[in-house]
Amino acid sequence: MTTPPVNTSQAKTGAGELAGPVAWEARADLVVLGSGVAGLTAALRARALGLRVLVVTKAALGEGSTRWAQGGVAVVLPGEHDEGDSTAAHAADTRTAGAGLCEDDAVRAVVDGGPAAVTRLRASGATFDGSGRGGLARTREGGHTAFRVVHAGGDATGAEVQRALLARASDIPVLEHHIAVDALRTPAGGVAGVSVLDPGGVLGTVRASAVLVATGGAGQLYQATSNPEIATGDGMALALRAGAMLADVEFVQFHPTVLYTPGARGRCPLVTEAVRGEGAVLIDATGARVMEGVHPLADLAPRDVVSAAINRRLAAAPGGVDDHVYLDARTLPGFAARFPTVHAACRAVGVDPAREPIPVTPAAHFACGGVVAGTDGRTAVPGLYAAGEVARTGLHGANRLASNSLLEGLVVGERAAEAVSADLVAGLLPDPRHGCLPERTSAPVADRDSLQRVMSRYAAIGRDAEGLSVAGSVLDLSIVDSPLWTVQAVEDASLTLIAQALLAAAARRTESRGCHVRADFPGRDEAGWRRSQLVRLGPSGRPVPADPVETLGVA
Repeated sequence: MTTPPVNTSQAKTGAGELAGPVAWEARADLVVLGSGVAGLTAALRARALGLRVLVVTKAALGEGSTRWAQGGVAVVLPGEHDEGDSTAAHAADTRTAGAGLCEDDAVRAVVDGGPAAVTRLRASGATFDGSGRGGLARTREGGHTAFRVVHAGGDATGAEVQRALLARASDIPVLEHHIAVDALRTPAGGVAGVSVLDPGGVLGTVRASAVLVATGGAGQLYQATSNPEIATGDGMALALRAGAMLADVEFVQFHPTVLYTPGARGRCPLVTEAVRGEGAVLIDATGARVMEGVHPLADLAPRDVVSAAINRRLAAAPGGVDDHVYLDARTLPGFAARFPTVHAACRAVGVDPAREPIPVTPAAHFACGGVVAGTDGRTAVPGLYAAGEVARTGLHGANRLASNSLLEGLVVGERAAEAVSADLVAGLLPDPRHGCLPERTSAPVADRDSLQRVMSRYAAIGRDAEGLSVAGSVLDLSIVDSPLWTVQAVEDASLTLIAQALLAAAARRTESRGCHVRADFPGRDEAGWRRSQLVRLGPSGRPVPADPVETLGVA
């Protein structure tokens, strides 16, 4: 890690007032927020293009969501695919999972860019599992019509991708255990850097021609999630406050199968979808199949379908059990060798998958929406870019197809770095010298425990108008203005802002589509709601729906 030069000064706000002591200042062409697959891919490509890069990451390098990705990378590799499979078929599966809200251009850009991105990753040292017959092993996951998911370490693909990227990024300057607080804005509204807190609450600034937000999702909005503790929506909140818009935030994908343990809170071990891809089936406490007759793909239906089916089954409390079902993998040979991460997690709670079904339950997994950005990372705010889970590129629509996330991070991360380089050469980026801190020194913060409880109860898989209204009221009652002087305060302010955005969007979308399931509006409204919904920051500082805008190219 390189330490920024110390330059103690006073940070001027946009109004010219003093905002407080700034202990240090650093400069770069590009500051990357986040060190997962999208952020590191962008940083490596930007360095190769000759840009001065600084990575800012909230935890230690490698502690984000990427390393927890088990399943693999969905990609159709030349000469290594099922007979009849193609990038066109992969794109079709992506659009089907996205329930009518995927953008054709985005789907084509990411899916078609996948083979080259994975080839580059392998050439740089990433090792994927072989099939034993030459070529790579491939599995199938929910929503896929072919075996096209390549994996590493059995069920440790994200960890291998992270390892390979970190090995190449060892000489890129990094600030670990630092959290970005706010964008530095120019008088014209561009972004020209960020303010940053270190673990001790010391404020610094990084002035840069471009800021790439690659901070991951916001799984900590809910009591149980597959996400790490640091997934608190910081990048979405920073971008929203900087003038960017969010879209599709009401669509939060719940993974159907995380390992169930009574009273679990925070990150729960994931049971990868590939277990079902290789033959395991979901059963309830009576032994009845959960997905039989629900969908033509049965246990390999898209994740929103499976999670909703589990939720409905639990409402009936079969066998007296209303908080989990079971994944029966007893017929799978060599489970421990094929799925070592899942096997270890099961044995840690006293479950032997070879002898008994695995208790599982849905948990918050992936934000399908986020900062509105193109597949080149560009947002509508000059100098601000977004890539990875934090971004809404139009790839996922109302529900993410399994294993498209690592793919998106690889493709969009690289394209974003190239966009920054091109914009810098063209003179389109703000002058970092003109960046100013915002005037505000505090933000609304809700009690995190209350927030997670009401979001889990009223804004998870099943929603209705009354419950969404209750959630909003509970949040409002627990909110206090808090100075953003600590990492926890910044995180809690981010969770509060994104929760408000999600509730506003979910209340307004009066239909059920993809991950957004309304008990009071169970049907899909193609005439009124086959479009994405934008959210911006209103004059009061609260997220509000923007004027409806039909998205060109919606499939």
